[in-house]
Amino acid sequence: QVQLVESGGGLVQPGGSLRLSCAASGNIFTIYNMGWYRQAPGKQRELVAVMSNNGRPNYADSVRGRFTVSRDNAKNTVSLQMNSLKPEDTAVYFCYADLAGRGVRYDKWGQGTQVTVSS
Repeated sequence: QVQLVESGGGLVQPGGSLRLSCAASGNIFTIYNMGWYRQAPGKQRELVAVMSNNGRPNYADSVRGRFTVSRDNAKNTVSLQMNSLKPEDTAVYFCYADLAGRGVRYDKWGQGTQVTVSS
């Protein structure tokens, strides 16, 4: 059983910074893409930033230049450094992994961590 455990959410003022971290554990053979999605109240879940296992990042236009995704493939972890946060960044942030284990490739999601940007 694979688990994704997130940490680092919270309340921050506009213009502030937060760092999210996620660690994958369990029967993992390969993690192809790993990163973050978010879902604000009343909205669909959307991509924030994902990094491939060869280090190529993909960012949503709304966060490019403010957020940085990073991975440690050896430790099966991914982090998201969020700077210059805006109220519209408020959402539940979900860790995501596109992975293979026991001969099957599938998507895995974390439980989510709340990020609130407010003065």
